[in-house]
Amino acid sequence: MNPLIFRPFRASDAKSVSQLFRLIYADHYVQPQVYLPKLITQNNNDGRWQSMLAVEGSRVLGHVALCRDGDADSPELAMGVVHPATRGQNIATRLSRELLEQSAAAGDACVLIKQVTQHPYSQRMAQTLGFHSTGLLPDYVPSPFAEPMAESIVIGVHLPKGHCRPLPDIAWPGDCRAFMQHLGSVFGVGNTGAVCPSRPLQMTRHQQRVDVVIERLDKRLFDHLTQLPDDWLISLRLALSQHFAVDFQRLTAQGFAFTGVLPAPEQGEWSALFHRGAQTRDLNLHCPHMQQLHDNLQHAVRTQAIRRVNRSAA
Repeated sequence: MNPLIFRPFRASDAKSVSQLFRLIYADHYVQPQVYLPKLITQNNNDGRWQSMLAVEGSRVLGHVALCRDGDADSPELAMGVVHPATRGQNIATRLSRELLEQSAAAGDACVLIKQVTQHPYSQRMAQTLGFHSTGLLPDYVPSPFAEPMAESIVIGVHLPKGHCRPLPDIAWPGDCRAFMQHLGSVFGVGNTGAVCPSRPLQMTRHQQRVDVVIERLDKRLFDHLTQLPDDWLISLRLALSQHFAVDFQRLTAQGFAFTGVLPAPEQGEWSALFHRGAQTRDLNLHCPHMQQLHDNLQHAVRTQAIRRVNRSAA
């Protein structure tokens, strides 16, 4: 029997990697590029992906990759897949640890991971690897398991040993203070003297969700935002600033639910997450902080639905 070897991707592996994804996910994996072996090779050659494999002889039995997006200082640990015959051997965890070590050696500020929520395995693995859950992205991608409801995602952040990514030293609203103080104890707290790079307002549609990225939520923009159709599912990313407490109060009063934070593409910055609208569902999440954010979101969704019914009846 050939030994199980962990090594970087080679161009000759591309077809086997693609077949492994198809074996596990059929045609439903959320990253379509895994179904074209040439793109797997191209992404690795270009440095956009950094794939590590578990190989037994000529068989590819596991794959995990670091994915880099432009100049962002936070690559994502993603596309973990393991052959069913080798489950229980911690292959995904071992591949991930190797990539985290390579990321730290490359000087990356932190590494992100998107944990699925329909099962607890990726959430448990992320905790084992030292990721800290910071935010919830409800109904984020089509289900890779062919389920009718979209998959909600938990964002995890991993810091290299000896590094920090401080949150701004600002006053947190009471409704999220305990959670943000917890994150401050993990990532550190810094001053607020740095000026954020100018970032243009962005608005894009992803299937049923509208994504909005905002640097500063002034009154005029807030008024326009709240006039968007009630049935739009809106995912809002707002740069953290000294205005956060006011923004939090305004947005939650208009049916938006705070669902945590995530590192922004700019060096060292953070964004707050707010969502208006989501599928009604029960989730049992591994992290109690994420569970509370999910429960708060579900309460906001039910409250907003009652308000819409009452307005229609008036």
